[in-house]
Amino acid sequence: MPIFFASDFHLGTDARTSSREREREVVRWLDHCVSEGADAIYLVGDLFDFWFEWRHAVPRGHVRFLGKLAEITDGGTPIHVFTGNHDLWMQDYLPRETGVTLHYQPVVHELQGRKLLIGHGDGLGPGDYGYKRMKKVMDAPWAKWLYARLHPNLAMRLALFFSHKSREGQPSEAEFNGPDREWLVAYSERRVAQDPSIDYCIFGHRHLPIDYRLSNGNSRYINLGEWLNYCTYLRLENGEASLLRWDDTVAVPLYRGGAANLAINRES
Repeated sequence: MPIFFASDFHLGTDARTSSREREREVVRWLDHCVSEGADAIYLVGDLFDFWFEWRHAVPRGHVRFLGKLAEITDGGTPIHVFTGNHDLWMQDYLPRETGVTLHYQPVVHELQGRKLLIGHGDGLGPGDYGYKRMKKVMDAPWAKWLYARLHPNLAMRLALFFSHKSREGQPSEAEFNGPDREWLVAYSERRVAQDPSIDYCIFGHRHLPIDYRLSNGNSRYINLGEWLNYCTYLRLENGEASLLRWDDTVAVPLYRGGAANLAINRES
């Protein structure tokens, strides 16, 4: 039975399509996973462009997505959700209301006879020290307490403003920068050197679908891409991982061992 992985839906912000239309596509993809007999579904961070849980309120919208999560878990299919840098303030709302299992840190799971290291990917590897310092502050209980004192209207407006500004300041994500400049490749190399039995290092965050064979010749670093433009995901079946595209309207770079290949498998 296949296992599916996806990340970086960024629901709440418009891109190639509106957030509402992207939410409908995500729901159709989740239905597809169930129809294929999914053994489990892993949603690996940045599901929302911003998320915060006040004591008696959560951000409005996303009802189709949240309802589908509850429907799938009620049907017996486990869903694992990882926090990302845009929704790191998830607490107990999703587990309690939709039945998902929530992860705050990368995990190692053994699935279909393979060992997988799975995480969102923010703040891992060398570099990005400014974000790492900021994340320590944002993870502090006092920071969450102070932010919860803001009225949700102001808090959401501020968060979405800075979320959009952070994307404007980022360099182009459309090119593979080589193993020496890809922080998650470096992180994966280090983890595999510590544990050579890891078969797949699966992350999001990078926004570029990548399938890169690591230096030991066996393990692979796979980035899930995103749904703002690429709509890519991973299917694990019989221990073999395949990067696929749900939407066939965009040419997707797929990197294998550093070589670009514009052909990507597709399911629809």
